[in-house]
Amino acid sequence: MPSPSPALRRTPEPPLRGFLLAVFLLGAVGTAGELLLVEHYEDPWQYAPLVLIGTSLLVLAVHGAVRGRWTLQAFRVLMVLFIPAGAAGLMLHYRANIEFVAETYPDLMGWRLFWDAVRGTAPPSLAPGAMVVLALAGLGYAHRHPDLTATTTSTTGASS
Repeated sequence: MPSPSPALRRTPEPPLRGFLLAVFLLGAVGTAGELLLVEHYEDPWQYAPLVLIGTSLLVLAVHGAVRGRWTLQAFRVLMVLFIPAGAAGLMLHYRANIEFVAETYPDLMGWRLFWDAVRGTAPPSLAPGAMVVLALAGLGYAHRHPDLTATTTSTTGASS
């Protein structure tokens, strides 16, 4: 009996890869749901996490159907974009809280102003950090993924 072609032989997914994918999926769906519930789309900047999360979920769905190198590469690019998006969100939330605290308590300065702004809940100052955590889980999932090195077959049957 002939052995299957290298494209059909697959190495089993290590349990950690599946766990990281589950962490990413649960975190992404939960974060997107929360952003929609709090109407995080009043300002153009607020669309960034929703667009990134939605696009990454779409790319993962395509990857599940196609299992190609290009889908994993696109997912990795998106994960890298999650990091500056999270950093920008941290800065924007912090600035909004500084303005709010400074208006509410004009005498606050220095460390006390910083501390009250960081502990702010509207918007939550550290919530955009979830984008960075999602990026790390997604990059961990894609790291040395077998589909990055496997040869893919196009619709014509030729190896690419």
